[in-house]
Amino acid sequence: MDPLRQTLNPNKRLKEEFVSNLTGSSMLEIAALSAIIPALVILRQWSSFARVNGKFNVEVATSKKDDDKVPSRRDFRSYAVSLVVDYLFVVLPVLLILTVLADWAYIFTVLIILLLLLCISAKRSSYLRFKGEQHSSSPRTTISSYRVLVVITTCLSILAVDFKVFPRRYAKTETYGTGLMDLGVGSFVMANALVSRKARNSISVNWKATLKSISPLLFLGFGRLITTTGVDYQVHVGEYGVHWNFFFTLAAVSLLTSIFNFHPEYCGFFGLLVLIGYEACLLCGLNKYLISHERTADIISQNKEGLFSIFGYWGMYLVGVHLGYKILFSNHSSKKVGSIQSARARVWILAVLFWFLTIILDKYVERVSRRMCNLAFVMLVFAQNFQVLSVLMLSDLVPGQKPLALEEAFNQNLLGSFLLANVLTGLVNLSMDTLSASSVTAVGVLLGYSFVLSAVTGLVWSCGIKLKFW
Repeated sequence: MDPLRQTLNPNKRLKEEFVSNLTGSSMLEIAALSAIIPALVILRQWSSFARVNGKFNVEVATSKKDDDKVPSRRDFRSYAVSLVVDYLFVVLPVLLILTVLADWAYIFTVLIILLLLLCISAKRSSYLRFKGEQHSSSPRTTISSYRVLVVITTCLSILAVDFKVFPRRYAKTETYGTGLMDLGVGSFVMANALVSRKARNSISVNWKATLKSISPLLFLGFGRLITTTGVDYQVHVGEYGVHWNFFFTLAAVSLLTSIFNFHPEYCGFFGLLVLIGYEACLLCGLNKYLISHERTADIISQNKEGLFSIFGYWGMYLVGVHLGYKILFSNHSSKKVGSIQSARARVWILAVLFWFLTIILDKYVERVSRRMCNLAFVMLVFAQNFQVLSVLMLSDLVPGQKPLALEEAFNQNLLGSFLLANVLTGLVNLSMDTLSASSVTAVGVLLGYSFVLSAVTGLVWSCGIKLKFW
């Protein structure tokens, strides 16, 4: 058995050490990256090439009723071209900025923001001169772009982190700190909360529906546990514990939300109570227990990080539900221009407020810790995600913008594309020594991986396949 395991993953221990004992980067760098990525999407949407070749995008995004529409045979060529250009304009730059161009992040931030402001000024004045003011799209369209960006960035990072070309400061931190990858799980939880049924005020408890919704997550959680153990895949125990993983956390949050069925109007209040109560427990000594490397044989000690951090993620989810209810699904979230401006102002104000709270909590209460999902980490997740949303909402300054082909494809199969990325990541790790790969080799593999992921996701959607388990 041991020879087989060594053959499957001979560098397991080295790979685990490669992502251990890291302290992250600065909040300023996180903010810079959070400005670059959504700005690239907006610039692509505004590009003249998107208008000429993106007829399919315009048709698909005209109304909510077209969510399941797929390109006809005669439109497939135009769709494929749009998908490739979207990849070159969005995915490729993001991949390069996260790897070989990481040291230029601040310079790229300044340049892209200046270009964005210039485009806003030029295109808006030109559009208003010839077309006049029109209704903008709903903030819900922005949420779709935001969710896609979360998935794409996560999919790129989960493989890139195994190569030396990916800066160690972007990887997950060991105990305290702010790494870019720390925000992945929190962003998934928040993205789900903002557009959840509860945020849409569908509050009736249906246990059959609840169990049906969490059963795929439990299946995926146990599936990941079995497969990683079976092939001796590298797993950093300090992340969630020995047996726990990301899918179990999502299932637990969903189950708790169903058991404690608060109205979305009050979810924010109860979410804050959960977060403050959990933070009080951390400060009373729970934090020392969670960051300790000592483990006993019982199941709680073996999975202490994953089990206790549920309270942080649940509180985060409840607050996210309240914010989604207020910003996206209340009366002011209509498509009227005044309502869009009001929603945009709220998002910008919240982004600034959450960054302020993150800095205060990190300095005077407890440092940011993804491992514990403490209050400072929750505020960081909200700050970073609302910053991304605030930048994406600038697209409404030029009315009539439509989602990209790449966005449409990923948006219809978010979970499916994430699962595909995990499978491809595992195959790459088991088929090559990522630690010894040169920068050129690493970038080549990442380019191939990201292109295959984008192409398969686009092809699946063009065939009318929507991977949804419930």
